[in-house]
Amino acid sequence: MKYGRFDDARREYVIEQPATPTPWVNYLGTEGYFGIISNTAGGYSFYRDARLRRLTRYRYNNAPFDLGGRYMYLRDGSNGEFWSPTWRPTQTDLEAYECRHGLSYTVISSRHHGISAEALYFVPLGTSLEVWRLRVRNGRPVPAQLSVFSSVEFCLWDAQDDATNFQRNFNIAEVEVEGSVIYHKTEYRERRDHFAYFACSMPLAGFDTQREAFLGPYRGWERPAVVERGESAGSIAHGWAPHGSHHVRLALAPGESAEVIFVLGYAENSKDDKFDPAGSQTINKRAVRPVIEHWLKPAAVEEGLQSLREYWDRMLGKLTVSTPDADTDRMVNIWNAYQCMVTFNLSRSASFYESGIGRGMGFRDSSQDLLGFVHMVPERARQRMVDIASTQLPSGGAYHQYQPLTKRGNDEIGSGFNDDPLWLVLAITAYVKETGDYSVLHEQVPYDNVAGSEAPFYDHLRRSVNYTLERLGPHGLPLIGRADWNDCLNLNCFSDTPGESFQVTENRSGGTAESVFIAGLFALVAGEMAALVESGGGSSWAAPGEAERYRRAATSMGAAIAEHGWDGRWFRRAYDFFGEPVGSSANEEGQIFVEPQGMCVMGGAGADGRARQALDSVRAKLATPHGIVLNQPSYTRYHLELGEISSYPPGYKENGSVFCHTNPWVMIAETLVDDGDAAFDYYKRINPSAREAISEVHRAEPYVYAQTIAGPDGATFGEAKNSWLTGTAAWNFVAISQWILGIRPDHAGLRVDPVLPAAWGGFDAVRVFRGATYRIKVCKVAGAQKSRVGYLVVDGARVDGNLVPLAPEGATVEVEAFTTPVGPA
Repeated sequence: MKYGRFDDARREYVIEQPATPTPWVNYLGTEGYFGIISNTAGGYSFYRDARLRRLTRYRYNNAPFDLGGRYMYLRDGSNGEFWSPTWRPTQTDLEAYECRHGLSYTVISSRHHGISAEALYFVPLGTSLEVWRLRVRNGRPVPAQLSVFSSVEFCLWDAQDDATNFQRNFNIAEVEVEGSVIYHKTEYRERRDHFAYFACSMPLAGFDTQREAFLGPYRGWERPAVVERGESAGSIAHGWAPHGSHHVRLALAPGESAEVIFVLGYAENSKDDKFDPAGSQTINKRAVRPVIEHWLKPAAVEEGLQSLREYWDRMLGKLTVSTPDADTDRMVNIWNAYQCMVTFNLSRSASFYESGIGRGMGFRDSSQDLLGFVHMVPERARQRMVDIASTQLPSGGAYHQYQPLTKRGNDEIGSGFNDDPLWLVLAITAYVKETGDYSVLHEQVPYDNVAGSEAPFYDHLRRSVNYTLERLGPHGLPLIGRADWNDCLNLNCFSDTPGESFQVTENRSGGTAESVFIAGLFALVAGEMAALVESGGGSSWAAPGEAERYRRAATSMGAAIAEHGWDGRWFRRAYDFFGEPVGSSANEEGQIFVEPQGMCVMGGAGADGRARQALDSVRAKLATPHGIVLNQPSYTRYHLELGEISSYPPGYKENGSVFCHTNPWVMIAETLVDDGDAAFDYYKRINPSAREAISEVHRAEPYVYAQTIAGPDGATFGEAKNSWLTGTAAWNFVAISQWILGIRPDHAGLRVDPVLPAAWGGFDAVRVFRGATYRIKVCKVAGAQKSRVGYLVVDGARVDGNLVPLAPEGATVEVEAFTTPVGPA
């Protein structure tokens, strides 16, 4: 069952009924000011940090699920009837409804009793504000007297404190009202130098700034007292719950339209210039007034929306493909790339599943996210890597998370996740391959943001590698620490106390739990380090013989994997605190895990035929119609020695679900053994566009990846959760664009090395790489099994192999790639 459709020409997903299985959301903002918006206008906004600078209030896990948002109400003056043009919160039956989620904007349209309304929401580039544009048209044969009421509930900035510290918060709210602008200034007079504002383009018939005055006692957002009676109360908030509402009256003749613009924004003043006049307690509005005035103009809104569209033209124009598969084209050209940029901006901090309070930005998460967006905004990728590396510890270890506002490591979570430092290496090598910018390796970057600790970025990479080498267990495999990529495999935790964090609790010391997954990751990373040193003047920042040392380390780790990480038909997952294997046929439950099957092959393990055997085991034991599950059999009871993974019911999250983040590693592994059919088969199983027809099962948005899909052991097999902010986005983009389609940046040029399904006859692509545009045509005989590119024709000249030489910046290069059979048919 579908709830909407893709409009590829406009790069929008069109939702055609408001009651989607879950709120289907979009993101507003591209730089510092962000918002989440659902298909019925639910959600909230924040500046840079979803916890510490939250502008509007949102209540998670509520009933209804999506409660709180960018609400507008229309009221018919002839009979007192009122409704929401975005359906929520009144949920009035509408004659027509449509939500168009576009790239960083959303348009919700509806019609009720002949009155049409269209609400546009977006964040203009380079601003710290959002625009709401409401267009109302009278389609009746008689004049219409209408009222428009806007509504936002202000958050008291720190979302954690806002939701808990009521004995204080019910007493501190303050506002100012000046003309058609409501200013929220709680705590501004003492410790804050920032404030929020909510402005309207038309003269007001009234306003409200106190929630209870707007709603009325014991009422909810579906039946506000002010809207019901058609008249604002003119309330000024003193404590309790600050709120912003404008009341505008519209008199529309038959066929006549009107436009009302609202602007919700964030502003700061310097600490010594907060008040105007000086010595008063009135906000200094001199800087913000011109901004508000500008964005309340219809022409400015149109120009801002057009600039936003042109921004996305530039971003998505870095890679476009035309393949035999519409789902692939749609995801690569539009939605997967868009999701990668959203995850870059927000990591795992704020979604409808992440509250924006507890996580901040992840060291591991952000490093992986970079793989999916570096080709679009390399300059921002470089800055993100510097921010991440600046939180690294002198040992080479890393804070697991950091706060985006302060860029400081999160002490509450701490470090000890022993895979974390290695992901930084994959991020920096991806950046250097994309840009050819080796200067970043010389940049002075501090450890733990301590002044005076600065060292060249390359030193951070070296310490990342050494961190693993200095922490090997009795089998020569890396110690797992608190956890590796799978935060729920806690082999040193032993928690039997409710409320303890599985991630930070270590109730036993002295264990030597090891990770086969980190071993595979290390082998991959060490190879990348060697290639980095060899590729670009490494003598200026690397020690003599360093590349060879990395290759020896990779070989040594590969030997440890072969001897101690192989279980007979697949790679083991780990060794527990007691030295017993995890992910082994000897285990009663959790006999096989997906992560090492992909990552060990990616790291070069299994060249003796074990890679193919491991991947065959994945197909036999882990592959389902909805994707590859994380482990089998699922754990049916709590295993004290394994931690959180066994606390989930079978089939959910890390215990037997399709944990989508891991699936691309298997796709990549399949390309490494030349099986394009298997790689593409797995790609399509979790491709959101390909799953659109089963939206009643999938339930999450059909235009972005989710973190997890319930496995066959769960009661809701095929149901997706935790959409949007997931490493699945970056890794699927890498798997399809760089390995299946094979357009892959390398130090010496652009590699065209596809591993395609047998039925395909090739594809076309355009790739912007280091300032040049490469127009690529891959030619393959349809039906040919296991073929790889044998030679290229570059601007008419034959080039053996699959590496396109670098072209001058600004050049347009015509590339034809011809495949030839490899191995047995």
